Amino acid sequence: MLDVEFSILDFIQNQFRTPFGDFVMLLISKLGNGGIIWLVLSGLLCVFPKYRKAGVTMLTALALDVLLCNVMLKPLVGRMRPFTVNTGMELLINAPKDFSFPSGHTAASFAAVAALYFSGERKLWKPALILACLIAFSRLYLYVHYPTDVLAGILLGLIVGVAANVICRLAEPHIRKIIKS
Repeated sequence: MLDVEFSILDFIQNQFRTPFGDFVMLLISKLGNGGIIWLVLSGLLCVFPKYRKAGVTMLTALALDVLLCNVMLKPLVGRMRPFTVNTGMELLINAPKDFSFPSGHTAASFAAVAALYFSGERKLWKPALILACLIAFSRLYLYVHYPTDVLAGILLGLIVGVAANVICRLAEPHIRKIIKS
């Protein structure tokens, strides 16, 4: 399986790498650092009452994602990154220090998209999905994740996005009671 994953990574390197692509993929990947783009978006959504539900759901999804992805799964699986196996690859970014599986950038991105979609925000989820896909691809382009890391990040993100929506729906009546008191 590892041979297939390296074949995919090498195909991306050989077919898509250009100076302009390097610039764009670096920029896109940086948007996903620490989930910053999703945190900013959810914070902005929380400011406006009409979008607050989506913002709170996104924040909940991102919190669940950090716990499951970064605190639990990455240390538990302990998968080394592709550039540590293929040491001949020159990285465009500083080498990440944490483990590879699952992709945190991807998981956070898809958690945000799922939270938007399932909370009923019909306008933003589509452009968010496009950005999430670009962020996921950037992690392969930059040679810092295996394809299965990215696939696992997508799956984990979707799961926590759905879970966050369920949690927020269940908590909403209780929060309304507290606010009225």
